[in-house]
Amino acid sequence: MDHDFQFHFIEPDHSIADFVENLGTFHNDSEQFKEVVIIPDGRIDLFFMHSPSEPFHVTLVGLETYPEERQIPPKTSAFVISFKPIAVEYILNTTIADILNTARELSPDLWNFKVDDLQNFELCCQKATQKIKEILPEKTDERKLKLFDLIYASKGEMSVKELSEKVGWNSRQINRYFTKQLGLSLKAYCTILRFRASLEHIAQGKLFPELNYTDQNHFIKEVKKFSGVAPKELSKNKNDRFVLLSVLKGK
Repeated sequence: MDHDFQFHFIEPDHSIADFVENLGTFHNDSEQFKEVVIIPDGRIDLFFMHSPSEPFHVTLVGLETYPEERQIPPKTSAFVISFKPIAVEYILNTTIADILNTARELSPDLWNFKVDDLQNFELCCQKATQKIKEILPEKTDERKLKLFDLIYASKGEMSVKELSEKVGWNSRQINRYFTKQLGLSLKAYCTILRFRASLEHIAQGKLFPELNYTDQNHFIKEVKKFSGVAPKELSKNKNDRFVLLSVLKGK
């Protein structure tokens, strides 16, 4: 385990839980770069970060569809808000279709966060929660709320047809919404969520599919697609290299 790389995630206040999946912080206390592999998890992350080599900055990271190696600079501190996709429209008031597998730098003054705030996780959570509560929409499309509730509850295993029928929303319109807002189809998004759900089993050393995969080969192929390695290597997660798996193991 890498003791110089510290992370902590909590669930949000219930008042913002329709839009936020969790709030987190991480620190690279080392004098060295921390090499990590970012693996797709279906969340949209808003980072407030600072390190001696980089000024305080705010970055919105789009959805990922493949693993990507990144380096976290020495002495980096960060606060991160992990949004559910519905927040793109209702909280962030934007589209992230153009930042699929990439990111967008935002104003460093966003939501009045300051570099010193990064040393106090509780304060960051309070500020973020208060700000999001201030901009919560008065009315939300119930079809969209129900759609994302079903996607999350089924861990991505419900078919597009079934989701469409349960929500009462044409599948073609749903896919148009997903493509416009997120940059990928509903089916592609569900596949990512199913992969993410399997990570909890892999983190426990269960290297066989426990979800709706066709067979073991299909499971291994999909894990390799999204993580870059086979389930066995992923489960070892040497030096907390795979960041999402680190979070799952830390639960």
